[in-house]
Amino acid sequence: MTRADLIEEVSHTLGISLKESDTIVVTILDGIVRALRSGDKVEIRRFGSFGTRQRRSRIGRNPKTGARVEVPVKTVLYFRSSKELMELVNSVSAPTRDISALP
Repeated sequence: MTRADLIEEVSHTLGISLKESDTIVVTILDGIVRALRSGDKVEIRRFGSFGTRQRRSRIGRNPKTGARVEVPVKTVLYFRSSKELMELVNSVSAPTRDISALP
Protein backbone atom coordinates (compact mmCIF):
# COMPACT_ATOMS: atom_id res chain seq x y z
CA MET A 1 0.00 0.00 0.00
CA THR A 2 1.35 3.41 -0.95
CA ARG A 3 0.67 6.74 0.70
CA ALA A 4 -1.72 7.57 -2.16
CA ASP A 5 -3.60 4.31 -1.53
CA LEU A 6 -3.86 5.16 2.15
CA ILE A 7 -5.19 8.64 1.37
CA GLU A 8 -7.78 7.15 -0.97
CA GLU A 9 -8.83 4.58 1.66
CA VAL A 10 -9.26 7.29 4.31
CA SER A 11 -11.25 9.41 1.86
CA HIS A 12 -13.53 6.52 0.94
CA THR A 13 -14.03 5.30 4.53
CA LEU A 14 -14.77 8.73 6.01
CA GLY A 15 -16.63 10.10 2.99
CA ILE A 16 -14.39 13.16 2.69
CA SER A 17 -12.45 14.70 -0.17
CA LEU A 18 -9.02 13.45 -1.20
CA LYS A 19 -7.53 16.81 -0.19
CA GLU A 20 -8.95 16.52 3.34
CA SER A 21 -7.82 12.92 3.70
CA ASP A 22 -4.36 13.88 2.43
CA THR A 23 -4.18 16.50 5.20
CA ILE A 24 -5.17 13.90 7.80
CA VAL A 25 -2.64 11.30 6.63
CA VAL A 26 0.19 13.83 6.31
CA THR A 27 -0.56 15.26 9.78
CA ILE A 28 -0.46 11.80 11.37
CA LEU A 29 2.77 10.81 9.61
CA ASP A 30 4.42 14.15 10.43
CA GLY A 31 3.46 13.71 14.08
CA ILE A 32 5.08 10.28 14.15
CA VAL A 33 8.26 11.62 12.52
CA ARG A 34 8.47 14.58 14.94
CA ALA A 35 8.08 12.28 17.94
CA LEU A 36 10.75 9.88 16.68
CA ARG A 37 13.16 12.73 15.92
CA SER A 38 12.82 13.97 19.49
CA GLY A 39 13.61 10.48 20.79
CA ASP A 40 10.08 9.58 21.88
CA LYS A 41 8.47 6.19 21.33
CA VAL A 42 5.22 6.11 19.33
CA GLU A 43 2.70 3.50 20.37
CA ILE A 44 -0.49 2.90 18.43
CA ARG A 45 -2.63 0.53 20.45
CA ARG A 46 -3.60 -2.71 18.68
CA PHE A 47 -1.22 -1.84 15.83
CA GLY A 48 2.34 -1.55 17.11
CA SER A 49 5.07 0.75 18.30
CA PHE A 50 7.82 2.73 16.60
CA GLY A 51 11.05 3.72 18.25
CA THR A 52 14.68 4.51 17.66
CA ARG A 53 17.89 2.91 18.87
CA GLN A 54 21.46 4.15 18.83
CA ARG A 55 23.92 1.92 17.04
CA ARG A 56 27.49 2.16 18.35
CA SER A 57 30.33 3.35 16.19
CA ARG A 58 32.47 0.53 14.88
CA ILE A 59 35.29 -0.32 12.55
CA GLY A 60 34.10 -1.75 9.24
CA ARG A 61 35.84 -2.77 6.06
CA ASN A 62 35.50 -1.44 2.56
CA PRO A 63 34.45 -4.58 0.63
CA LYS A 64 36.28 -3.48 -2.52
CA THR A 65 39.64 -2.51 -1.05
CA GLY A 66 39.57 -4.22 2.33
CA ALA A 67 40.59 -0.95 4.00
CA ARG A 68 39.42 -0.32 7.56
CA VAL A 69 36.72 2.33 7.77
CA GLU A 70 35.24 4.01 10.86
CA VAL A 71 31.46 3.65 10.82
CA PRO A 72 29.98 6.48 12.95
CA VAL A 73 27.21 6.29 15.55
CA LYS A 74 23.88 5.83 13.83
CA THR A 75 20.23 6.12 14.87
CA VAL A 76 18.07 3.32 13.50
CA LEU A 77 14.31 3.03 13.41
CA TYR A 78 12.42 -0.04 14.55
CA PHE A 79 8.80 -1.17 14.47
CA ARG A 80 7.33 -3.80 16.72
CA SER A 81 3.89 -5.03 15.76
CA SER A 82 1.23 -5.71 18.35
CA LYS A 83 -0.01 -9.19 19.13
CA GLU A 84 -3.45 -8.27 17.71
CA LEU A 85 -1.95 -7.09 14.41
CA MET A 86 0.11 -10.27 14.06
CA GLU A 87 -3.00 -12.37 14.70
CA LEU A 88 -4.92 -10.44 12.02
CA VAL A 89 -2.10 -10.77 9.50
CA ASN A 90 -1.66 -14.48 10.16
CA SER A 91 -5.39 -15.21 10.23
CA VAL A 92 -6.47 -17.44 7.35
CA SER A 93 -10.21 -17.26 7.97
CA ALA A 94 -10.53 -13.45 7.95
CA PRO A 95 -7.82 -11.81 5.80
CA THR A 96 -9.59 -8.44 5.56
CA ARG A 97 -10.90 -8.20 9.11
CA ASP A 98 -11.39 -4.65 10.38
CA ILE A 99 -8.88 -3.77 13.11
CA SER A 100 -11.33 -1.30 14.69
CA ALA A 101 -13.54 -4.28 15.57
CA LEU A 102 -10.98 -5.47 18.12
CA PRO A 103 -11.86 -5.08 21.79
